[in-house]
Amino acid sequence: MKPVKVGILGLGTVGGGTVNVLKRNAAEIARRAGREIIITRASAKDLSKQRICDTQGIALTTDPFEIINDPEIEIILELIGGAGQVKDMVLKAIENGKHVVTANKSLIALHGNEIFAKASEKGVIVAFEAAVAGGIPIIKAIREGLSGNHIEWLAGIINGTGNFILTEMRDKGRDFADVLAEAQALGYAEADPTFDVEGIDAGHKLTILASIAFGIPLQFDKVYTEGITKITRTDVEYAEQLGYRIKHLGIARKTPEGIELRVHPTLIPERRLIANVNGVMNAVLVKGDAVGPTLYYGAGAGAEPTASSVVADVIDVVRALTSDPENRVPHLAFQADALADIPVLSADKFRTSYYLRLNAEDKPGVLAEVTRILADHQISIEAISQKVPLHNETSVPIIILTQITLEKEMNAAIAEIEALKTVTGKVNRIRLETLG
Repeated sequence: MKPVKVGILGLGTVGGGTVNVLKRNAAEIARRAGREIIITRASAKDLSKQRICDTQGIALTTDPFEIINDPEIEIILELIGGAGQVKDMVLKAIENGKHVVTANKSLIALHGNEIFAKASEKGVIVAFEAAVAGGIPIIKAIREGLSGNHIEWLAGIINGTGNFILTEMRDKGRDFADVLAEAQALGYAEADPTFDVEGIDAGHKLTILASIAFGIPLQFDKVYTEGITKITRTDVEYAEQLGYRIKHLGIARKTPEGIELRVHPTLIPERRLIANVNGVMNAVLVKGDAVGPTLYYGAGAGAEPTASSVVADVIDVVRALTSDPENRVPHLAFQADALADIPVLSADKFRTSYYLRLNAEDKPGVLAEVTRILADHQISIEAISQKVPLHNETSVPIIILTQITLEKEMNAAIAEIEALKTVTGKVNRIRLETLG
């Protein structure tokens, strides 16, 4: 059979890595796909820029639409990123009858519903394994490997920058701002790190995971996101003393009332495997009713780890070129007409346990007031600890771990505790999950 011609949009880190993998492993890839796969064209903003890949034999252009409109190209690899003009590029490629492979989580999270509908109309595939967790084949695992399960919940460390920062804070006792500066110097974090440290990047990825896990439309606007900027070295140390570690998790859970979609710092027991995922690595824990808990671990970013997922998608597309569209794996795991309109819960309806840290005057009756307020809101205490005052201060840190409760009740209780004259400053609240 004749080779399949591929065009790449974007020759940055992921694009360059993809070129390297497709060229280096060409023979092995052809054995798996059943046909040779050749990159014939690629686009980049600056054609004079030094690259991590060998572009010999590839026709280069600064105009992505030249490739999109090339009738000989069968598969477009969108590796530019972002969700602005890139959306128009992808929709035009689909309109032209081309299959698309993308590593773009924001594009899928924000515009995936429209893109998949257009792809179904045109009978083409849009593959996006590399959009979540880099080189970890988590999309395929949930969409295909676990397709016989009712997925109950999933929890993931799906942003390497945040995980690097929290790991350094724990292992070396460093402050958030100090580690963030190092992450930027190392290239782990952008000059504007908002997407990473405030949970937006993880929110995009969680949107995709939840959709394929529960068969719901993509709904990024309903994901609760909370960053790690308020996590202190003190909280990290206290969590360790209590047998927990703080991780920035994306959590999706199906409940009788609806689906929880939330990204936030989370205390998890240190004995859990996912609690020991450190540095820039990613991991996703998925709980299915038949299989039980399964853990997927690996590099969540980088040129060749991400390229590994991109190339796997290309191979899948080539294998499916001659198949009827109705017989292909659905984009979001479930048949398009079977996606469920299950409500996504607002934050005040979340149910979880909590770690609370507050500073109170060191005198009789203060602790009793705090515990009374919690009891009034049906919040049971799992453990409580009063720490030694620092530097002859009159206030003492109090650490409280609660049992599972409704977030709405916790919000009300915290407001009352902060209003006490014997309590100074704000109550620091971190959610706690046992992931059992």
